[in-house]
Amino acid sequence: MYRLAILALACLGLVLAPQKARAQAEEQALVDRATLSLAEVFDLGDMSADARSLLGRARAVMICPRVIRGGFVIAGQGGDCVLVSRDGSGSWSSPAFYTMGGGSIGLQVGVQDAQVVMLIMNDKALDAVLDSQFRIGADAGVALGTLGRGIAGSTTAAVGADIVTIARARGLFAGISLDGNLLSARSQSMRAYFGRDVSPRQVVVGMEAHNPASDPLRAALMRLSAGNGGSAPAAQPQGSAPPREVITPAPGGGTAPRVQQESLPAPPRSR
Repeated sequence: MYRLAILALACLGLVLAPQKARAQAEEQALVDRATLSLAEVFDLGDMSADARSLLGRARAVMICPRVIRGGFVIAGQGGDCVLVSRDGSGSWSSPAFYTMGGGSIGLQVGVQDAQVVMLIMNDKALDAVLDSQFRIGADAGVALGTLGRGIAGSTTAAVGADIVTIARARGLFAGISLDGNLLSARSQSMRAYFGRDVSPRQVVVGMEAHNPASDPLRAALMRLSAGNGGSAPAAQPQGSAPPREVITPAPGGGTAPRVQQESLPAPPRSR
């Protein structure tokens, strides 16, 4: 009986291992898409200087590589997102995983989907996102702003906002309204990516969990926020090269880019 029990457990492990690897690969794909989206949003000429200036002062960033507006053809709306924050030394955390949905996606006419970056400018706004399921626009104490154009009243309405939304569609900055959408933490994604149960607050504020595969995203944030009014980036080990994200063509000659692995010091745990 003992041998049968051991054999059964071994077989169960063989069944579950591929599922765990597949789940982690899905979350890594989202992190990679977020890294590419971040570079594309902030490297646009249009209003990128304003966007980088805001990023330099931001406490945290929510990146949604693809937010879809529902319609007759596309039944669902919303998207998957990652949340990262930085400490006083400029070191960015590994990502926490979120889903956006449950409300309307207001994009300008003719636009069905967009890359969305939400700059969370202070601790008050970050706490609102972390404390519970956060419904965008429902908390009177959190002022929202939009950097973009194409929706009436949204053009450069970012001064003094607690959360500033930036959207990119068809290679240009686009106006967007996300009021009423719910940001919900994805606990299963967190478990798959970090190998244990951790909360978004433990990851982005306490920095208690780190996955080195998120280093390209952290490096991109350090590069884009450097010299724009934010805290100085965390010091690198002596003799190491400055952090940078590495983007290469996909294997097989495809056009979809891929983010390569890169090493950075792990984010320091808060005390």
